[in-house]
Amino acid sequence: MDVREREIGDEQRHLDTVYRRLAEKITEAEHLMADAARLVQVGTPGALAERDAQVFRAGRHLARLNNEFEDFLFGRIDLLAGKDGERGPDGAQTSVEPADDAVRTLPDGQAVAEIAETLHIGRLGILDADYAPLVIDWRAPAAAPFYRATPVRPGRVVRRRVIRSRGRRVLGVEDDLLRPRLRALLDGAELPVVGDGALMAALGRARGSRMHDIVASIQAEQDEVIRAPAGSVTEVTGGPGTGKTAVALHRAAYLLYQDRRRYAGGILVVSPTPLLVAYTEGVLPALGEEGQVAIRALGSLVDAYEADAYDSPAVARTKGSAAMARVLARAARGALERAGAPERLRVVAFGRRVELDRDDLARVRQQVLGGTAPVNLLRPRARRLLIDALWRACGAARRYPDGELAAEARDAFAEDIGTEDAFTGFLDAWWPELTPLDVLRAMADEQRLARWARRILRPREIRALARSLRRVTPEGAGLSAHDIALLDELRTLLGAPARPAAPREADPLDQLTGLDELTTYADRAASRRERDADREPGERTDYAHVIVDEAQDLTPMQWRMVGRRGRHATWTVVGDPAQSSWPAPEEAAAERTAALGRRPARRFELTVNYRNPAEIARVAAGVLARAMPGGTPPTAVRSTGVAPRFAVLPADADGGLPAAVRAEADRLLGEVDGTVGVVVAMRRRDEARAWTAGTGAGERLVVLGSLEAKGLEYDATLVVAPAEIAAESPAGLRVLYVALTRATQRLTVLATPGDEPDADGVPALLTAPPDVPAADR
Repeated sequence: MDVREREIGDEQRHLDTVYRRLAEKITEAEHLMADAARLVQVGTPGALAERDAQVFRAGRHLARLNNEFEDFLFGRIDLLAGKDGERGPDGAQTSVEPADDAVRTLPDGQAVAEIAETLHIGRLGILDADYAPLVIDWRAPAAAPFYRATPVRPGRVVRRRVIRSRGRRVLGVEDDLLRPRLRALLDGAELPVVGDGALMAALGRARGSRMHDIVASIQAEQDEVIRAPAGSVTEVTGGPGTGKTAVALHRAAYLLYQDRRRYAGGILVVSPTPLLVAYTEGVLPALGEEGQVAIRALGSLVDAYEADAYDSPAVARTKGSAAMARVLARAARGALERAGAPERLRVVAFGRRVELDRDDLARVRQQVLGGTAPVNLLRPRARRLLIDALWRACGAARRYPDGELAAEARDAFAEDIGTEDAFTGFLDAWWPELTPLDVLRAMADEQRLARWARRILRPREIRALARSLRRVTPEGAGLSAHDIALLDELRTLLGAPARPAAPREADPLDQLTGLDELTTYADRAASRRERDADREPGERTDYAHVIVDEAQDLTPMQWRMVGRRGRHATWTVVGDPAQSSWPAPEEAAAERTAALGRRPARRFELTVNYRNPAEIARVAAGVLARAMPGGTPPTAVRSTGVAPRFAVLPADADGGLPAAVRAEADRLLGEVDGTVGVVVAMRRRDEARAWTAGTGAGERLVVLGSLEAKGLEYDATLVVAPAEIAAESPAGLRVLYVALTRATQRLTVLATPGDEPDADGVPALLTAPPDVPAADR
């Protein structure tokens, strides 16, 4: 059993203990409710008031226990002894700073300390039967170091652990080591560290002052970002392995804990792919209050829709372009003119038939669409202007020379005509309520799309766009992440039609007395539960703080979508231009500026790569020099002594590429204890997953397309056919650079004949250009 599995097992045992205690607390609360209910039998006004107060307290406690029953344990901190031994009401020490003798120095200069206290952080506080803390409420003062401690200002914290769980099962743990140079002991054994914390531990304990200086540099860079003032925009750049994502997420937790009231409007974390969302959820815990932190992929940012398809690079370029906003504006209005729509309106007024023909209706539609209001919100205006046109067509206005009489007759006419089945049926068909999906699917008609995109898109772009949209079903299957941004734009252009409020049924007693019945808390709580059950949940579209991860990959249309969710927000924007997969960065920059507005920005750069060993970083630097001449990679600060492996697929290989991929993946699985990522060109993603199926590696082996690798890391990485990855799009070299920087220990590159490998098996694209300094080759 490796360290990670052992630590997950330890946390699982603690979680089991917590759930047993929770069950006991719920039973106690139910007994309190039952006792309170019996008080009503006394029959006196005082007993009724006492019953209501006790029901309020017991009900509130029971509801809280039940609401927090799922996934409520998410963190842990291991602490040094404090300056004093005082304990607060939650059973934890109140001291913030370590005791003077908490750390001792051995004759060889090694700093050693015992972990004096371990606290688990969760959604509410739980004490055991002896009043010792099993879980500390995340809002309690004792939990503050979980959010506020940083490597530069660790306080008593030695190790901070994020616990990822689902229901009653612990899925994973991820550690931050805030004192990497300290040898910490827990129950006499060395404190185990999992994840990036293990890398920091190895760096911090390395011999030599230079490595210690590098660790201090990493800590100072990250601390500066985490504690930056909250206002406006915080921009963080940095190459692969510099910890941009983790720093941004810890900053979110820090800000929320520092000023919970300010950020009660919620924090939105936007990641480019679902895989990165899963990774992000393991770093940033749910912070204990529903809706405060939402972690979404770009393909799931609009409720009710989920991306499950990928676009080719050419189609993605078209869909992501800012020009699509103009196409969608035309489509939102043009979609009203659908096949089978009525071309004539006939009603009966004043005993005779009144009619509007095709030209009349076209003039009315043009008049309605003259403004910029959302299409669905224009339906009442369309109704009114149709009735105006019918009023004129019937000649009734000439019969009423008196203005007051004419106005009364006009109102009566509108009342009569507007409720006729012939008129309402016509209006439903002529001005239907449109949904974003309706309009997007209408764009799959190449002829209609050609009218809407005339002089905006090229004919070949129109053909490819229409063809890609034909896969979208009426239920919303077949959408790509780029389609989600188009749907969000269309939702703004269409608007949601106003719904009339359902009238409240009056109680006959209220009508007789003019008074509402006096109710108790128990009555009001039951009524509120009924109302909540009938209420549809609304989608949140405005946040107090927005974090954009891998911001360099957002298209102009995606920046417009994200910008709508942060109109009044502060922002943290994280990215690296060298890793951008979007081929038109200037166009994206313009929409990014529009999304962020004129807020002042603070800019930070992370320069230390502590993910990749120097041997892997040198290979990636050669590709960066081709992708962005003059670009500076982050400095790799450690070396494993293991050079990347270059394997070549022989032209006559038995089993071909699938067998070679399986063999190299098996080799890596045997060399590392953790995970192995296999990165292939996007077009090979599905078939590559079939190649590795049945290997028995389970969750240790992950196959992903090149665009899915962003932000992720593995113990070892197998990059297959780098020339195929580079040729996928104009930004292919930058995508390849990303693929080569995912490994923390080992890298294997499998070349095919198309990679033109040299005698050592190194693909042509991975040989350093002549202008790269020899030290970096």
